[in-house]
Amino acid sequence: MTKILGLSGALRKDSTNRKLLREAARVYGAAEYSEADLALPLYDGDLEAAAGIPPSVQALVAQIAEADAVLISTPEYNGGISGVLKNALDWISRSDVAPWAGKPVAIMSAAAGRAGGARAHHELRLIMAPFQARIVNGPEVMVAASYEQFDTEGRVAEEYVPFLTALMESLHDEVQRKAIENAQAA
Repeated sequence: MTKILGLSGALRKDSTNRKLLREAARVYGAAEYSEADLALPLYDGDLEAAAGIPPSVQALVAQIAEADAVLISTPEYNGGISGVLKNALDWISRSDVAPWAGKPVAIMSAAAGRAGGARAHHELRLIMAPFQARIVNGPEVMVAASYEQFDTEGRVAEEYVPFLTALMESLHDEVQRKAIENAQAA
């Protein structure tokens, strides 16, 4: 079964970004879904030099490496991605393992503003470029006024469903492409 890992740029248990990740996993279909814990220590070169990469970061790197695909959803804070997500990506970049290389990744955002986190969404694409992940290019899913867009069961408003469905279909295709490549390389 396909393993999908979700990374939420918001730590709140009931954040709209967590809801969006769960909706994406539901729409994706048959897959084993789990969410990563991004409550990591702040990146500090002195900490790394003294103690190495923290076990919580090593666990996150292993989760990404083991996943067949990764979903990332970020809020927009002051025109960019959240510090939580940036910190996690900074820590991951310090690992000797390259868990993102060739990994199918779908990016989305949910934000309070009317643009749905468009600037954070764009910034995340730029930040992910050096990792050489296989970012699914669209359609873009940016949930505006996100606090109003989920029902009591966590389902996203109907207007977003076609975009989310198309994005998950593209991610599914990328996961299948990667599996075929791996089989041919073996």
